[in-house]
Amino acid sequence: MRYRTLPLAASLIALFVAFASASESFLSPRNLSMLAIELSITAVLALGMLLVLLLGLIDLSAGSGVGLVGGIASVLVFRHDLPAGLAMLIGALTAIAVWAAMGALIVRQKMPAFIITLGGLLVFKGLFWLVIRNATVPVARGSTENALSMLTTYFLPRAAGFTLAAVAVTALLLLRMRRRRARVAHGLSVEDRESFTLQLIVTAQAALLLLLVLDRFRGVPVSLVILGVAAAAIHTLTQHTPFGRYLYAIGDNPEAARLSGIAVEKTIVVAFAMMGVVVALTGCLQTAYAGASTTTVGDLMELDAIAACVIGGTSLRGGRGSVAGVLFGALIMATLLNGMTLLAVPPELKLIARGSVLVLAVWLDVTLARRSARS
Repeated sequence: MRYRTLPLAASLIALFVAFASASESFLSPRNLSMLAIELSITAVLALGMLLVLLLGLIDLSAGSGVGLVGGIASVLVFRHDLPAGLAMLIGALTAIAVWAAMGALIVRQKMPAFIITLGGLLVFKGLFWLVIRNATVPVARGSTENALSMLTTYFLPRAAGFTLAAVAVTALLLLRMRRRRARVAHGLSVEDRESFTLQLIVTAQAALLLLLVLDRFRGVPVSLVILGVAAAAIHTLTQHTPFGRYLYAIGDNPEAARLSGIAVEKTIVVAFAMMGVVVALTGCLQTAYAGASTTTVGDLMELDAIAACVIGGTSLRGGRGSVAGVLFGALIMATLLNGMTLLAVPPELKLIARGSVLVLAVWLDVTLARRSARS
């Protein structure tokens, strides 16, 4: 990881400098608020992809699933007058069932995840177009907002934003102190107090700066809060539960995990069911951000999620990855996409850039794995 951190930080800074130089509005409060929303959408899906990649598997159907779930929710709200909350719940239950079924096919029929999810990509895309009838379906009627549309249009009041940030920083402080005490109690090495304190101060300052910037537009977007909750949940799941340890063990060595008594098949099915939850959440977020369900919603989002994971240090071979790394990778991807959109980069060049980033991310993963093996 030490070989990865500095180049990635330099790449992110270079992106900000390049886009800020090319467009004065890139660093404007409004665009940074939009970037926060776009980051939330990309990162939430990437967090779900992390669960699958830790197993050494992959999900190529996530982007099509995002469009399908968003389409189901929009159609239920706009054409059938269902409450937005109920429509989103139906979409989520559908996604959970479908992704759990894909996981069951993978483990029971011994079929490669690549093939199953590639088939899902095509099937879900076709179903998506059938559901919306190849037409644009708004997320709300007229100018009346509902729970679906408010996912990306509602911003927290100033006081609520600062209170939430204070709670988050305090929780992080307590968790870091608890982890530090645990390591000391077990005789493990810990960082010196000066470094520990400096990291906390920098984190608090970064949170304050983010709040001040977002407050200059409309405040903290609720989608960013959703991302925070999702990140905290996935971090807790992967780092502080037996299930999380099972994910890493299976990805590192499936046979050894099976011999040690881990229910490998059940773990894979549950991980895919959780992926369904994340796909449903992302589908609602992305559709709300677009303002309507159209045939292009979710296109290539699975590749952005995979790229974000790999950029952040997740191994495509399984057994390695972290929530912090995924968030950092998602920030790079969201910044790249936001900047290109702001500069009105032609669609063909956007595709070339996204593909190049994905290839470079995989190359970096392979290169660092070889270097780590030699050292």
